[in-house]
Amino acid sequence: MNDTAVLQAELGGIAGVAALTTLRHGAGVSQAPFDDFNLGTRCGDAPDAVARNRDELAARFALPGVPRWLRQVHGNRVAVEPAGDEPEADAAISRTRGLVLAILTADCLPVVLAARDGGEVALAHAGWRGLAGGVLEATIAAMWSSPRDIVAWMGPAAGPRAYEVGEDVYDAFAAGEPRAASAFVATRPGHWLVDLPALARRRLLAAGLQHVHGGDLCTISDPARFFSHRRDRVTGRMATLAWLK
Repeated sequence: MNDTAVLQAELGGIAGVAALTTLRHGAGVSQAPFDDFNLGTRCGDAPDAVARNRDELAARFALPGVPRWLRQVHGNRVAVEPAGDEPEADAAISRTRGLVLAILTADCLPVVLAARDGGEVALAHAGWRGLAGGVLEATIAAMWSSPRDIVAWMGPAAGPRAYEVGEDVYDAFAAGEPRAASAFVATRPGHWLVDLPALARRRLLAAGLQHVHGGDLCTISDPARFFSHRRDRVTGRMATLAWLK
């Protein structure tokens, strides 16, 4: 698929798995500051615009089903084969062909996890709270596949040259794992630039994964392509979708 409205996940050519992250332009009808392709219903955009954007998402990319959206709370709960009206969770797993998983982000890290045999796929919403709370480990543990048979892709998120955090974030990672301090660069007293994808990569590898891709796209520093809550405060949301063909 070659489309200006999405990024394709890099999963090493796994057959039978589709995964993508939408961009802010190239599709959609939302008006500023949610322009154009906002897919989030809780960020202040007009409900009818979001509904039209979600309809365009389904039609434009020939989705095999209605995306299973989650009520994300920056936790580590994993929904397996999510159903119903937005279950509260920050990760989801599917082993059913045509069931479309979906998460929303605008600086948090979207992570796609796919079994090399194409038998299952998962998504995780890994902001710093969820990452520190073990959302990636919980998702991997809930998958049937061995970690060595899982491939990960990290989508666009707040990047290491633009994402400044305070002591709460530093302590959440470095206090329990001193080597995690290498992902932080001090900027001023009590503040650091943090490499969120590096922290996620460390945790994925520690969990047993051997193939981790992506993590090099910064939402904050690229307003032409990405929504960023840290940069703009009031803004839209991008969607990361994954399904088994």
